[in-house]
Amino acid sequence: MIDVLTPTRLPLRSLLALTTAAFITVLTEALPAGVLPAMSADLRVGESAMGQAVTIYAIGTALAAIPLSAATAGWSRKRLLLAGVAGFAVANTVTAVSGVYALTMAGRFAAGVAAGVVWALLAGYARRVAPEHLQGKAIAVVMAGIPLALSLGVPAGTFLGEAVGWRVTFGVMSVIAVVLIAWILAAVPDQPGQRDGSRIPVRRAVAVPGVASVLVVTLVFVLAHNVLYTYLATFLHGVRVDAVLLVFGIASVLSIVIVGARIDRQLRELTIVATVLVAVAAAMLAVLSGSAVLVYLAAALWGLGWGGVPTLLQTAAGNAGGEAADTAQAALVTLWNAAMAGGGVVGGILLDAFGPGVFPWTVLVLLVPVLVVVLGARRHGFPASS
Repeated sequence: MIDVLTPTRLPLRSLLALTTAAFITVLTEALPAGVLPAMSADLRVGESAMGQAVTIYAIGTALAAIPLSAATAGWSRKRLLLAGVAGFAVANTVTAVSGVYALTMAGRFAAGVAAGVVWALLAGYARRVAPEHLQGKAIAVVMAGIPLALSLGVPAGTFLGEAVGWRVTFGVMSVIAVVLIAWILAAVPDQPGQRDGSRIPVRRAVAVPGVASVLVVTLVFVLAHNVLYTYLATFLHGVRVDAVLLVFGIASVLSIVIVGARIDRQLRELTIVATVLVAVAAAMLAVLSGSAVLVYLAAALWGLGWGGVPTLLQTAAGNAGGEAADTAQAALVTLWNAAMAGGGVVGGILLDAFGPGVFPWTVLVLLVPVLVVVLGARRHGFPASS
C-alpha cells in the first residue's frame, strides 16, 4: 500500500476519494438521459421537458462555480469538499422522492450548484496533496472519474433504473455520497483556504499570460464535442448507440491512462494529439458514417482524443494561473458547463436548419481555432517541453 505521507509517491487513498467525487458529479449530471422515459412518465411531462433536467444542472454549475468559489475562498478545502458532496446527497435524495416536476428541477439545479463547488476545487486539491513533480498525474487520477462515470456509471445506472426503478438509482447515488463523506473524513488531508484579500479576481486571473488561451480552447473544444455528443443518437443510422458509447468510454479510459503517464512532461504535445484525434474521428463520421465498423473506429479515436482533455485543460489552467490557479480553474468550470449547454442549443439549431449530417462538419470547423490557439500558445498556456 502506498504511504500517503511519502512525498515521492501519489497519495492514492486521498486521490481516489477525489476521483469518486468527480464520478458522482458526472453521473448525477448524465443519469437522467439513461432513465428519461421513466422519469417523464412518472412526473407526467414530455420527454423534451424532462431532458431539461440535464440542462438545468449544467446551468447551476456554470452559475455557481465562480461566485461560490470566491465566497468560500477562505474555507478549508476539506470543509468545502464535504459541503459539496453533502449537497449531492441532499439533491439526489430530493430527486429520488419528488413527485412534482418543479421540485425535481429544483433538486437538479441544486445538484448543479454542488457540482460547481466541487469542480472548482478538485484539480487544485489534487495538485496540493501530491508531490510537485507528480501534480499532473494526480489530476489525471482524479479526472478518471469522468470517463468511468460515462462508460460504466451511466450504463449501470440505466440498467438499475430499468430493473428496480429510476428513483432507486438516484437513491443509490445519495448512499454513495454519504459513503464518500466518511471516506473524505478518514483519508483526505485538509488544505487551507486563501487568506482574506489574497483571492485573485477573475479579470486579473484571465490577464495572466496563458490563462486566456486555455479558457478559449476550453470553450471551443467542449462546444465542438458536445454539438455531436448530445445528438449522437440522432446522427447515427443503423448502429447501436449504446455500443458506440461503450467503445468511446473504453477508449476514454485508455486516454486517461496515457495522459496520466505523460502529462507532466508533454502537456503541449498531448493537447495537440488530442485535438487531431478528435478531428480525424469527426472527419470519418462525416464521410464514412454508413459503415458500422468505421463508426466504431471513429468512436475509438474520438475517445482516445477526448478522454484526457479534462485533465489536460485543468492542468494547463493550473500551471498557467500560478497564484491565480483556483480562480482560473473556477472560470474553466464555468466555461466548460456553458459550452455543454451551448452544445445542445447550437446542435438543435443546426439540426433544424441542416439535418444531423452537419454535426461532424461543425466539429471540424470548431477544432481549427482550437488547434491554432494551442499551437500559438507556445510560451504560455501550452508551453513547449523543456
